[in-house]
Amino acid sequence: MNPSATHGRHTPWLTCLSLLMVLLAAGVSATPAPESPPLTEKEAVRSSKTLKTKPQGSQTGKIVPAKAPILASTGQAVPPVSQLNRGYDSKELGIAGNPAAVNVMTGTGSLGRLLGLEDNSGVRLGGLWIGNADIQMSGRLPGSASFNSMGIVDLQLDMTTLAGIPGGSFAATFLQFDGQNSNGRAGVLTGYNGLTETEPLNRSELYQLWWRQSFLEEKLVVRVGKSIPTFDFNNVSRRLPIPDEKPYVAAVTGLLFTPIYVNPSILGVMPGYYNSAWGLTLHTAPTATSYINYGFYDGSLARGRQTGTHAWPTFNSYYFTIGEVGTSWAGDYPGKVGVGGWGQSGTLGTGANVESGAQGIYATASNRLWTLHREDGAGAFIGYLQYGINNSRTMMVNEFVGGGVAGFGVIPYRPKDSLGLGIGVSWLNNPPISQETEILTQLYYQAHLFGDIFFQPTFSYIPNPGIPNDAGMAYPSATSMIFQLVALF
Repeated sequence: MNPSATHGRHTPWLTCLSLLMVLLAAGVSATPAPESPPLTEKEAVRSSKTLKTKPQGSQTGKIVPAKAPILASTGQAVPPVSQLNRGYDSKELGIAGNPAAVNVMTGTGSLGRLLGLEDNSGVRLGGLWIGNADIQMSGRLPGSASFNSMGIVDLQLDMTTLAGIPGGSFAATFLQFDGQNSNGRAGVLTGYNGLTETEPLNRSELYQLWWRQSFLEEKLVVRVGKSIPTFDFNNVSRRLPIPDEKPYVAAVTGLLFTPIYVNPSILGVMPGYYNSAWGLTLHTAPTATSYINYGFYDGSLARGRQTGTHAWPTFNSYYFTIGEVGTSWAGDYPGKVGVGGWGQSGTLGTGANVESGAQGIYATASNRLWTLHREDGAGAFIGYLQYGINNSRTMMVNEFVGGGVAGFGVIPYRPKDSLGLGIGVSWLNNPPISQETEILTQLYYQAHLFGDIFFQPTFSYIPNPGIPNDAGMAYPSATSMIFQLVALF
């Protein structure tokens, strides 16, 4: 494949649709988003009983009314872990670099409000558009550029309100991606630009289609259908579990590189953005500060099948299973930690280099490092760590370690801006054809423009890309500047 070939041919209708999404996000932001913080536990329980409001988010995609204990050391209520994932609102600082990879609820719900759907209607219609221009300053193709565009429209139905089914909800999400092979052009295997992944690079797909059912006051949640496992597993970007958080941080980091969204030691077998998969997700919260997740999914991504572009699953000896346990803590330095293990069945590899299945383990941790108080508001610095290892000799990466730090609301009079840096080191499985390791370093500044629109310049430096060029098997280092625009609606 010629890396300089243009894979994403943006048709006029797609360009018009992208511009419409940006204008929509700017226009509907004039409709006031909720000015108050998320519901307190008592309010959530009371409102869910009267069916007047929809609870606010869960790890598996719905709102969770549940009683929370009080920490004697801080006097703060600790929310259930399943309350962490919600749609974006105006109180939050910063967003993930690719919200489509880590958030069950997409966008703000402003699209639905624009169409007359009230917050208590039981119907939530939201979405986002992300576009980035990736300029390669040095490397295999210095001076070249690639362009990527992704849009999502997300429908979620609260079946408690609509049909009287307690704890039930339904979601359907459409994804449109048009882009180019930005990572391949730079010779990078593990992905410094997380918006573009595997081919096809022009795709229209059913991204999500699932039913979610909760039991025992949200202590047990089941989600079945087509979904994105990276929402619930190895999600290092998920916000810290802090009640009435000040500042209210939406995501641990806004980095764009792929390891934030899927640990490279699982890359190629774990479904996620933009290759969702059919399966079953179980979530249980034994206590208000701990959780256990288990997932079983169509594993045909491991044999090269693009599960995202296929509407229906294929269960034919290729299965992906994963489990994770985690806990969180509050106080002056709140944080969370999770550990997990996974297994992939089926024949992996090609030619003479094949194996039967693979297994691995991973861990993630994040913690608030410092809270900054100023006259015009508060800010915070948050750090994260990642690790993963597998027993495969055919997968792209055998072991990975990474970490980073991000600041939110630390710039005076720029309360919604964020900045951060990160590094990831992958030990590759295929030297001497590829490098022994591939190192990603990245630095970003995410600026809130207006409404629900963000602009993010991101600098990447990869000293040893894993793919050699065509001339003399050399591995030229790569530097890139990405300019990304995100519009939530």
